[in-house]
Order: sequence, then C-alpha cells, then structure tokens
Amino acid sequence: MTTTQRVDLGKQQPTAYKALIALSAEAENNAVSAGLDPLLVELLRIRTSQINGCAFCLRLHTRDALKKGENPDRIAVLPAWRETGYFSAADRAALGLAEAITLVADGHVGDAAYADAAAVLTDDQVGAVSWIVTVMNAFNRVAITSRYAVG
Repeated sequence: MTTTQRVDLGKQQPTAYKALIALSAEAENNAVSAGLDPLLVELLRIRTSQINGCAFCLRLHTRDALKKGENPDRIAVLPAWRETGYFSAADRAALGLAEAITLVADGHVGDAAYADAAAVLTDDQVGAVSWIVTVMNAFNRVAITSRYAVG
C-alpha cells in the first residue's frame, strides 16, 4: 500500500461518479429483469474484485452478499469455483464470462468463454452479466486508483 496522497476520483469528479453509480443501478435492474439471481450478481462483483485485487469493493460486496443471504462457503471458495459443487450451470457460465471480461487483455473475451456462457444463459443474461462485470471493473479502477481506505 502506498502512502502517496491520491485524488479521490469520486469526490474530484462527482458527476462522473454519480453517472457510474446510475449505470451500476441500471445494470443491476437489467440483471434482475433478465432473471439473474441477485446473489449471483454479488458473486460476479466479488469475483471481479478478487481478480483486480480491490480490497474496498471486496469488503463492500462480500458484506452485501452476506446480507442478502449468500452462503459463506460459496464466497470462501469463489476463487476456486471450478473445483467445487457449490455453483449451478448458470453460475458457472456467468463466472466464466466474468473472468474473461475482467481479464480482457488475456484473450479479448475468447470465443470459447463466450460460447460457454451463451450455451447456458439467454442473450439478455449474457448482456446483463457483461454490464455488471464492466461496471464493476470501472468501480475497481476508481477505488484502486484513489486508494479507498480499507481497515
């Protein structure tokens, strides 16, 4: 952790930050409308934040997931989701797509990752997952760049 003073992007450019919050709300509404479980939405946010190493967002969305009734075991094994029986086919499809989007430089959301998601999720759900993850990646970058305090 750096001790260098950072600009708080949310406070420095509040209209842009409010627009990001509004986009996040819209993405969540679309996810619910598409039939995605709200617990899965939180897991997507957590997994994206794990990959990006965003402590602020990890704490926030882990707490949100637990408040919504998520099983602590699913959160605990989320980095190793492929190795467990905790996740449904839809969860797996969404998590795989979330990882591909977050790691976009590692393969530009390869055809295999997209096809795996599209084989299980509807077009609306693929779009909803993509927006949830895209927005979460933006929030991670804001929090990390600004060095939002944790603990």
